[in-house]
Amino acid sequence: MNEATHRFVATVPKGFADLLAQELAALGAQEIRERAGGVTFRGTMATGYRACLESRLASRVLLQIGSGSMTDAQSLYDVVRSIDWREHIDPQGTLACEFTGTHPAITNSYFGTLKVKDAICDQLRDTTGYRPDVQTERPELRVHAHASRNEVAVSIDLAGESLSRRGYRIAGGEAPLRENVAAGILMRSQWPQIAAAGGEFLDPMCGSGTFAIEAAWMAANIAPGLMREYFGFQGWRGHDAALWSRLRDEALGRMLQQLPVIVRGTDRSAAAVATAAANARRAGVGRDIRFEQCDLTEVRPAKLAEDGSSYGLLCVNPPYGQRIGQGPEALEAHRAIGVALRERFQGWQAAVLTGEPALGQEIGINAHRVHTVFNGSIECRLLRFSAGERKQRREAATGIVIDDPQIAQSNGARMFANRLAKNLQQLGKLARREQVSCLRIYDADMPEYALAIDLYAGTGENQTQRWLFVQEYQPPDTVDPVAAKRRREEALSVLPEVTGVAFEHVHLRTRRKQKGASQYDKLGARGRQHEVEEGGLKFLVNFDDYLDTGLFLDHRVTRGRVRELARGKRFLNLFCYTGSVSVYAAAGGARSTTSVDLSRTYLDWAGRNLALNGYSGEAHQLVHADCLAWLGEQARGGPAYELIFLDPPTFSNSARMEGVLDVQRDHVRMVDDCMRLLSEDGLLLFSNNAQRFQLDALLSERYVVTDISAATIPFDFQRNPRIHRCYEIRHRR
Repeated sequence: MNEATHRFVATVPKGFADLLAQELAALGAQEIRERAGGVTFRGTMATGYRACLESRLASRVLLQIGSGSMTDAQSLYDVVRSIDWREHIDPQGTLACEFTGTHPAITNSYFGTLKVKDAICDQLRDTTGYRPDVQTERPELRVHAHASRNEVAVSIDLAGESLSRRGYRIAGGEAPLRENVAAGILMRSQWPQIAAAGGEFLDPMCGSGTFAIEAAWMAANIAPGLMREYFGFQGWRGHDAALWSRLRDEALGRMLQQLPVIVRGTDRSAAAVATAAANARRAGVGRDIRFEQCDLTEVRPAKLAEDGSSYGLLCVNPPYGQRIGQGPEALEAHRAIGVALRERFQGWQAAVLTGEPALGQEIGINAHRVHTVFNGSIECRLLRFSAGERKQRREAATGIVIDDPQIAQSNGARMFANRLAKNLQQLGKLARREQVSCLRIYDADMPEYALAIDLYAGTGENQTQRWLFVQEYQPPDTVDPVAAKRRREEALSVLPEVTGVAFEHVHLRTRRKQKGASQYDKLGARGRQHEVEEGGLKFLVNFDDYLDTGLFLDHRVTRGRVRELARGKRFLNLFCYTGSVSVYAAAGGARSTTSVDLSRTYLDWAGRNLALNGYSGEAHQLVHADCLAWLGEQARGGPAYELIFLDPPTFSNSARMEGVLDVQRDHVRMVDDCMRLLSEDGLLLFSNNAQRFQLDALLSERYVVTDISAATIPFDFQRNPRIHRCYEIRHRR
């Protein structure tokens, strides 16, 4: 008889979902899907228990026990209450609840948590006469509710507390590395394969010993959950104690009694070495790991072959940020790592985790892979090196070549890297606070490096995928082409180390002044579309075929303004491009949207963007027409819309248009036609990107005009306040 299967969610530190998916597949999981912050899968109860016991990467393992439609706080309460909680918890036991996700009706997670708790306690009190006590630390049952769109999933937290708490570490020093993050870095750096081949492991700045202990556990096949005293399922009424005992016994039987490879940890601090050794003893590998007090400048491989060669993984988390800042000691540590790799660890693989991208430049070796990972809230770069490998020239996705492998160490490249790292540090805080994942991180801040650099992040299964869209402003004829090329290559050469974006995901464009052409010129048809997120919505972008990606980042605030204004209104989007503003209007509750553009390609793109977010059908019309001609014809029919967005190109003479459009010359006519289509109490948002645009005074005489340009410039475009002009225009009463 087949065992029943269940739906699970395993959460994981950002940057490791793909590895967790592979790990869960090896543990027997089925129907595996990566998602933001984790992995969903199906499996038997044994699969869920194995994930708790043997996953080195998971933070939590959630067993879904119910779900339902959620429109407001009451419906959340009703969904949770519909579950028979007598099957899951002793009514006189202890309970903890948490609510995550986003929903318009519940913007405060604490309020959502209270509704979940109330639903459980009210049901148990009404059915048994008792209610559980709330206990936030190690309760008998921890319940997790997660809202996504209009659905809420209710789960039992089988872990109870983070699985990163292995039980061996008492002290971790300042800004300790989480155990599952350390395990993820080791797996990303291919330590299991290196260990299987007999390579040794070394952490030359071992601190509390986390890397070394996790490396030893991997090599000895020690399940990371064996030492834990508490799991969330232990107080759950559905817990199968016999099954859990059997799985633990099987895991114990697979452990190796002796470490098959050399695992070492060194540190110049005697206190750190003592702490690491104590942690290793609690982890059961105190006799296997070699810890010693030794400066990084003196450390060497433990074993050499007859020809003097050696092989292994050097993995290190050097001091940065909270641990030491960017002072001389941090700089010297990173430089010493580079010296060690070049001079004493030829043939080794190396992995360096740094929280300060600029410090990675001090290593002095080009990383062959760069990954963005998070240790708690700290965004870090994992730099991977092959010590002694011949450096190859690197090529970006668009064909740009870095001919000089040492150019990243030039003074110009270092100067650019420092500026970009500073921008990322400052803008990153604002981006995290405002939950922005696509933003401009550099805009010709240094005149000699005349580039605009935009960072895009993927969604869903591709959440950890990131791209750079680099636009080079065409240098004037007075600039030496050789010098311009070198500066471009200096900037490009340091992008992976500073941003964590792999070089093959860097896309370069040259922005030239457009003369007699549309601003949306197509370059070719070789790229593909990628899904990114903005404002909780999804959009398709293309980095290869056009001068622009399909999502104007400087209009982010304006799009948000449309969403705020759109509820119940008929919305018109003129020169709609890829329809992003129409998506925002639909998300804001617009009664209908009409999107007009001359390009069938962009209209198809707009349709896909709308459908991607669940908006389609007769309420969302796509009109293929010359906007100027269409607008003039429609204006004769009188008011038809309560909200209009007009965002014409600066200049266009498309062969499909009737005449030539010049926004400075033609904007009065366009605004007048829009106002004829606008209801008496409606609003026209008029925007354009003409750098020298001047609004005609006639419009202020005819209508109520408010210049909101400054208020619509996003935080990442503040360095270029004339990136666009934006006006709110209403009828005079």
